[in-house]
Formats: sequence, structure tokens, C-alpha cells
Amino acid sequence: MTKDMTRGNPFWLILGFCLPMVCGNLFQQLYNLVDSIIVGQYVGVKAFSGVGSVGSVYFLVIGTATGICSGFAIPIAQRFGAEDFKGMRKTVYNAEMLAAVISVLMMIVTVLFCRPLLTLMKTPSDTFEYALSYIRIIFLGIPITVFYNMLSSLLRALGDSRTPLRYLLISSLLNVVFDLLFIITLGMGVTGAAAATVLSQFISGLLCFRFIKTKLPILGYEENEKVIDTALMKKILSLGLPMAFQFSITAIGTIILQTAVNTLGSGIVAATTAGSKIQTLVIQPMETLGVTMATYGGQNLGAGKIDRIREGARQALCLQVIYTVTFAVIIYFFGDLAANIFIKNDEPEYKIIMMNVKHYLQVTSVFYPVLGVLFLFRNLLQGLGFSAVTLLAGVVELIARSIVSFGFVYRIGFEAACFASPVAWTAAALLLVYLYVYEIKRLIHCSRHGEPLQA
Repeated sequence: MTKDMTRGNPFWLILGFCLPMVCGNLFQQLYNLVDSIIVGQYVGVKAFSGVGSVGSVYFLVIGTATGICSGFAIPIAQRFGAEDFKGMRKTVYNAEMLAAVISVLMMIVTVLFCRPLLTLMKTPSDTFEYALSYIRIIFLGIPITVFYNMLSSLLRALGDSRTPLRYLLISSLLNVVFDLLFIITLGMGVTGAAAATVLSQFISGLLCFRFIKTKLPILGYEENEKVIDTALMKKILSLGLPMAFQFSITAIGTIILQTAVNTLGSGIVAATTAGSKIQTLVIQPMETLGVTMATYGGQNLGAGKIDRIREGARQALCLQVIYTVTFAVIIYFFGDLAANIFIKNDEPEYKIIMMNVKHYLQVTSVFYPVLGVLFLFRNLLQGLGFSAVTLLAGVVELIARSIVSFGFVYRIGFEAACFASPVAWTAAALLLVYLYVYEIKRLIHCSRHGEPLQA
């Protein structure tokens, strides 16, 4: 069930590893997407705007959980690539302990401060209670989110991207059932949508846990491996926290933008929410290819195959360009048609919302190739252990998005909101390309001269 990415044709290894993850991530996004569709159709546009107004906060939770678990999995992938299975199991144990503690701390802090956060974000008064009811339950489910992401990241570090997909498909279908039950049958509204999401993720995590215990003897601990190692924990944190912080920085930038958008009214919030939901689905394969390259880079770095890393990056870049250009054209011309699944055509502001959704998608879709480059090199550099440089790119992205949000959205309005993310993507991508070229040359030099391959 594991996959060694240090041998064989890089293109087919990368593609074969990536495709199941793409399906899995798309289904994971369906949690929030189905919530939004059913809320929009059966509760109303105000409730839809309320859920949408905390979309950036939801991304902060999911992104931080994904980031920290992906970061924790990097040294696991490196030890697996080096065939150091004893060291790998010890790393897994310490990573799991850290993930458990961090998830509980995150839950406590976010639940305590969710109301002040929504107030700070200038959430429209007519959608405030919807937003609060939804996001509070999502925050309570943070340990469950981390539980699933840690186990799925562990499986992917060992080259198994199919098992998390299989269980995620099951829980995604259950999420639809729970949504229909809680929202339509029981009339729980946005609270039911959030509860359905958390419960579905819990089931997915349990299935992954059961698989690891019964099907992967390579992860069966020996007694002397279940030891807290503070030095190892520091190393794990040095990879996990920057990656989580990187996701957090992106989310914080989105929250800043959302705060500015919230001042434009619930109609604009509904339009940007619908547009971003559609865009999120399109973006998932780009991001997943990047995550694939983190595992690919980590395993091949552990095996000392630097030239192979560079060749894999070239082939992955070709895949990324083909995908992003294709979907940029599709979304530019037809993306707004999908917004009808969120907004009922009998809503008073229906025509204006649809017009704004179309403009939002046309502006952002032009920059999809740039975003694809960003995902590819950010994750690859993370897999190679260069957490500090990717963190720097995250800071650049935050600054760029904040400048547009604070400097232009309040003055120009919706038009500036459409350009905020593309400007941030471009600034970060330019820096990451430069950093990748510099670091890969340095690693190749070290490899050819027998010097240590260290970030």
C-alpha cells in the first residue's frame, strides 16, 4: 500500500500519486460546498452569505490543520525514502502526540474568540448569527479535522494516496445524507450544516485509523519507539509549524480581504462567496499536484537523488500549465453558470449577484497559471525542507493582499476585491520561482561534491 517515489518514471509516479489525491481533495471540498448549496437553496441567501462570510475563517482552520499535518509528514517521507523504518515509526509517534496537543489548543482558543473575531471582521448584522452558529461548531471540531488530516498525511508520506480517497468518498456521501437530514428534515439550519461536516470528517478519520492498524504492519510500534523525543519534536515542529503558519498567513490575508468585502454588503458577500466556491473546486488539482511534489521531493531528498527532483519538477510544471490554462478558459466563459446551484433565481438581488460572480471569476481565472506555479514550487520547497523560504513567500503574499484590501477595496470597492488575490499570487509566485532555482542549484552542487544535503 506504500509507494516508493525514488524509482521509476517521475511523470507517471507523480501523475499516479496525484490523481487519487485530486479526487480526495475535491470530495473534501464537497463538505463545505454541499453545506453552502443546501443552505442557499433551503435556508436562504442571508444564511448563505453568513456561511460565506466565514469561508476565510473556515479556510484558516482547514488550512492550518492541513499545513501542520503535511509538514509533520515531511520527515516521515524522508525517513521512508531512506528506508529508516525504525526512525520513521519514532517520528510518526512524536508527530501524532504534537498534533493532538496542538489541535486541542486551537479548539479552545478559536471557540473562546469566535464572536469577537466575527465582530472584528465587520460581518454584516443581517448574517452575523448565521455565521456565528456555523463557525462555532466548525471550531469545536478542530481535533477531528486534525485527526483525519494527520492520518491521511501519514498514508501519503508512505506513498499511499488511494486509501484516504476511498474513505473520503464514503464520508462525503454521508455528509450529503447528514446535510439533508439535519437541515431539511430536522430544520437545524446552518448549525446542522456544520454538524454534518464535523461528523463526516470524524467517520473518515476512523476509517483511516482502522486501515493503518490492520493493514500496515510497517507502522506497528515496538515498545522502545513509543518515546517522547524532544529533539525530534523540535525538528518536526520546525517543518510543521512553518507550513501551518504559511497556510495561516494565506488564510489571514483572505480574512483581511473578507473583512473589506463585508463592508460592501451581504449582496457582494454572496457574489464573492459563490465565485470562490466554484474557484475552490478548480484550484484543488493545482494544489494537490503541489502536495504530491512535497512527498516526491522529500522521498528523493532522503535517497540523495537531486537530479531526479529537478526532472520531476519540470514534468510537474508541464502538467500544471496544461491544467491551469485549460480551466482558465472554461471558467472565464462558463464559470458563472455554476453559481445557480447556490443562489435561487427568485432572490431579489439575483441578477446583480450573478453579474458580480461572472466578473469575479473572469478576473481571477486569468491568473490560474500563476497560482499553479505558486502551489508547485511552494510545496516542493517544503518537501525539501526549506520551510523558512516558503514562509517568506507567504509573508509576501499576505502583504500584497493586505495592501489591496486596505488601500483599494475601501476606496474602489468590488473591482479591487476581484484583483486582491491575483496580485498576491503573482508576488509570491515570482519569489518562489527564484528561490527554487537558487536552492536546487545549491543542492545539486552539494550532491556532486559529497557535501551534506541540508536545507
